[in-house]
Amino acid sequence: MPNPKPLALGCTYHIYNRGTNGETLFRDHRNYLFFLERYAHYIEPVADTYAYCLMKNHFHLAIRTRTAEEQAANQPAASRQEPFKLLSPSRQFGHLFNAYARAFNLNTGRTGSLFDHPFHRKLVEDEGYFWRLITYIHRSAQHHGFVDDFREWPYSSYGALISSRATRLCRETVLEGLGGREAFIAAHASDGCHSIAGLLFEEDL
Repeated sequence: MPNPKPLALGCTYHIYNRGTNGETLFRDHRNYLFFLERYAHYIEPVADTYAYCLMKNHFHLAIRTRTAEEQAANQPAASRQEPFKLLSPSRQFGHLFNAYARAFNLNTGRTGSLFDHPFHRKLVEDEGYFWRLITYIHRSAQHHGFVDDFREWPYSSYGALISSRATRLCRETVLEGLGGREAFIAAHASDGCHSIAGLLFEEDL
């Protein structure tokens, strides 16, 4: 795969990747939690997250990269005394994958690359496609046979989006865009969301 363009600022993307040669990325519950913790550290400063699903050997994300102005406005208070440094979303994703791989390799005794490189990304410019992408991401654990019912998969954003508990996700944007909580649930129950599977990838993960 040729090197893609860096992620542009202020754009919506489908980010997806898998373990190199089908390598397992997440062996147990702690791995999933650690990835999400590192994700918050590296990606929250540069992107808003609409949806995610982490599976044993691959993952999907729907994000919007922040503009320079949005990055500056969301700087931690402790950093505002220092000159503002614009962060590259592509580089931050690289930091995320490297940090996770180093810890995973150390804990499992493996060596070498863990993730496909470069990571896969698709610019999302069509609104209808974006909303179908949200439902596809949440249903992907069922689509790939990791669970019989996607609502039972604990490592996706579906549960957080329909709950009232605090979340770092852009819950209001997603729910309002699909017409509210009940419409969001109904959209995920529809058989029509399966049709996006053939549109998303040049190669199915």
